[in-house]
Amino acid sequence: MKRRKFILTTAALAAYGSDLMAAPNNETDEKDGFLVKSGEARHGIHTPFMGVNPNDLKISTKDTAGQLSVFEYTGVEKTGPPLHVHLEQDEVFYVVEGDFLFQLGDKRYSLSGGDTIFLPRNIPHTWLQISDRGKLLYILQPAIRMEEFFYAMNDLGRPPSEEEAQKISLAHGIKNVGPPITLVTM
Repeated sequence: MKRRKFILTTAALAAYGSDLMAAPNNETDEKDGFLVKSGEARHGIHTPFMGVNPNDLKISTKDTAGQLSVFEYTGVEKTGPPLHVHLEQDEVFYVVEGDFLFQLGDKRYSLSGGDTIFLPRNIPHTWLQISDRGKLLYILQPAIRMEEFFYAMNDLGRPPSEEEAQKISLAHGIKNVGPPITLVTM
């Protein structure tokens, strides 16, 4: 899928919010699309980020023949991932509500409800929720092993050590390259 088509597809998906419909394909039993309700995960498996913040799969790689995954993140604490690089996928984040600080390479961007940011593969990036509550819709394309990454992290049942996080990340096409972003200037 070329980036232009990806961006157009992403914009269309973002317009649907939490009630996303996916095109049917040969890898799913859902021939007529499907509905994933607010607060639910696509296959009923919740994968909270950092063990606290809901991070629910809405459209699975299995629904799209590996082309994309869509997640809905609800932040109840101010946190974010370490600085990392996706070796195989691009990401798009759409801020549904709240305020976030994103870092892409050496640049930082403040995003609020309604803002969208495109994070190309192979460029270090991270984000930090800066409001008390926040909600993101994010899309990974191609999805490849991203769902399995969140399942593996969640299966630990605790925050991983730096070594565990790097091992799990690398096994799923992600390389951690620095600490999480903070509000202190670089």
